[in-house]
Amino acid sequence: MNALESRIDALLAVPPYSLSPQDKEQVFLALLKDELDYGCTRSAVYRNYVRHWPIDPRAAPRFADLPYLPVSLLKADPPFALVDPHDIKKTLTSSSTTGQMPSRIALDSPTSRRMSKAVIAIAQDFLGQQRRPYLVVDVPSSVAQGPEMGARGAAIQGLMPFASQLTYCMNSDGDGSLVLDRDKLVMFAKAHRDSPVLVYGFTYILWQYLVKSLLAESISLEMPKVHVLHSGGWKRLHDEAVDKPSFNRGVAQVFGCSTERVIDFYGMVENVGVIYPDCAEGNKHVPAFADVIVRDPLTLEPVGEGKRGMVQVCSVLPTSFPGHLLLTEDVAEIVALDGCRCGRRGTAFRFVGRVPRSEMRGCSNIIRRRELG
Repeated sequence: MNALESRIDALLAVPPYSLSPQDKEQVFLALLKDELDYGCTRSAVYRNYVRHWPIDPRAAPRFADLPYLPVSLLKADPPFALVDPHDIKKTLTSSSTTGQMPSRIALDSPTSRRMSKAVIAIAQDFLGQQRRPYLVVDVPSSVAQGPEMGARGAAIQGLMPFASQLTYCMNSDGDGSLVLDRDKLVMFAKAHRDSPVLVYGFTYILWQYLVKSLLAESISLEMPKVHVLHSGGWKRLHDEAVDKPSFNRGVAQVFGCSTERVIDFYGMVENVGVIYPDCAEGNKHVPAFADVIVRDPLTLEPVGEGKRGMVQVCSVLPTSFPGHLLLTEDVAEIVALDGCRCGRRGTAFRFVGRVPRSEMRGCSNIIRRRELG
């Protein structure tokens, strides 16, 4: 392990929400600068981009001044990598709508290892360390082994270290549409009714194929110790006038738990290894090894508390691709720069939506276009 990797691992070992912004700034800034230098040695294209940045990265007083890439630049095939092709162990692909190019993220072994450790550290802060039965509201083919993996598969796999056993409760019919295996779901609920349980589903799939139908029949699975995690797919639910409070109430009613046990988390394959679950206050938080900057869409300057803008994700985890500083097409609001009532340190924020007229992200790499309307 080289010195750079050792320093990344040291920050990854810090409790994820324990650092104040002031304590984090200098460590995070120095590490990002060294990762920029490393990326420049590995890619002439990236080096040219960094050298033409208006501010010399080495002289930048804050990490908000470092050169960031538009996330769309990672939509390349072959992927934009900082490692040799024979070192790429897996390629993650984002979901994309028909006719659009997905992002392709090249992972080598060290980056993949850090990705797994990071997701575990974040999830443990919200769930604890205990392994428990894991119910996946999806089909097994979402995590099919191979050189490429989609966003849904990566999310499912990222939570597997918390599983004592694994159950999928969806099937696909002859034309590829998803179908709930209700018998398997009910058997799982009865077997683990009084035990801590983890459930994960893609937001739209969880609602459309499980919660919606069981709500209509007033069915409760009576699992008060469940944690239901979900991610992605809000656009279709917004079109159906299902907002987050309604979603949380519906999921809680079906599973027979409190709404605090329904946890939405944001994640993107381009920001590999970093997920942003909702805390009890409904806010998302940045861990010690990552950060979020919200930028004014006109000036691109960072905004303060109560302001909205474009989301830039920052991470020290990747060394296999230039994913350290990425400007996304998402919009968020800064709730607090520190001091959320849940007790977690650092930036607290909430997602608002997409930049107007930006490319729409796909809701899934398995749901058919006809299902999306």
